[in-house]
Amino acid sequence: MTCRDWPTRANALTLVRLLLAPPLAAAILGGEPRAAALVLALAVATDLADGPLARRLGEASPLGALVDHAVDATFVAVGSAALAAQGAVTAVLPALIAAAFAQYALDPGAADAGPRASTLGRWNGIGYYALLAAPLLRDALRLGWPGPGLVSGLAWLLVASTLFSMLGRLRARWS
Repeated sequence: MTCRDWPTRANALTLVRLLLAPPLAAAILGGEPRAAALVLALAVATDLADGPLARRLGEASPLGALVDHAVDATFVAVGSAALAAQGAVTAVLPALIAAAFAQYALDPGAADAGPRASTLGRWNGIGYYALLAAPLLRDALRLGWPGPGLVSGLAWLLVASTLFSMLGRLRARWS
């Protein structure tokens, strides 16, 4: 893929998700759960649409997949950092999300053939979005569940599973 090939409709959706990260953080930090939930819903919609659109239009590429993952990691790291600033989740998580993505992106051949995703890594990615959704939807809809302890527990579970995934990737690389 050349720079000339980069402007595609699928990549435009990915870019929208990247541009939604600052408004997500602002809404979380500003105590606007409905706005934050709306931003999250838009981001999830772009994430669900960009890959299938790229494949349907013949725009899929290893670089596009890598950028999609980078934007996902950025979005959830920014959102979880905002939650951490409020004390809702551990501040360890956003740093680990960034470190896990860096390790993933530095996988040999990542830009050429696309990084190799693990099953645990895929589930972690879903978990990061679910972690954002849990308190945002709870507060936007004025629900009592999940409570702060459950949200914090989910964050710590993601810390553990992210570390486990990173160790597995290191082990596979050095084997």
